[in-house]
Amino acid sequence: MTTTTCPPFHLAIPVRNLSESRAFYGQLLGCSEGRSAPQWIDFNFFGHQLVTHLVESSSVCAKYNHVDGDPVPVPHFGVVLGMNEWQVLADKLVVAGIQFVVEPHIRFKGQVGEQATMFLLDPSGNALEFKAFEDVSQLFAK
Repeated sequence: MTTTTCPPFHLAIPVRNLSESRAFYGQLLGCSEGRSAPQWIDFNFFGHQLVTHLVESSSVCAKYNHVDGDPVPVPHFGVVLGMNEWQVLADKLVVAGIQFVVEPHIRFKGQVGEQATMFLLDPSGNALEFKAFEDVSQLFAK
């Protein structure tokens, strides 16, 4: 898992099924499980605290904005990985047969902010983005 020099964030998201959540975040993405209860599970999401909360239904419906030609789901969340770590994860997801919202590729090629990116949905429909930069100083470049 990636470590960060910034304080870890905490994010709580709705899920429809905790077993699906364990399989997706724990087994597929490799996030270790922390505390849990019958209604929620804590995961170490690349050094951050992600809590999946069991809900009957969620009123959030993803919309899409086009970014460099890609249909980016909003809302979404994710992490910035090292380029090698991003490629390993992309390869793992492809082998697992994950259906991507946006396939792994390089966005803004040759421009400020060039980055590797991919978008996918968890089993409950929460949108995730994983990105990486050859030069992480490009993260906030204008």
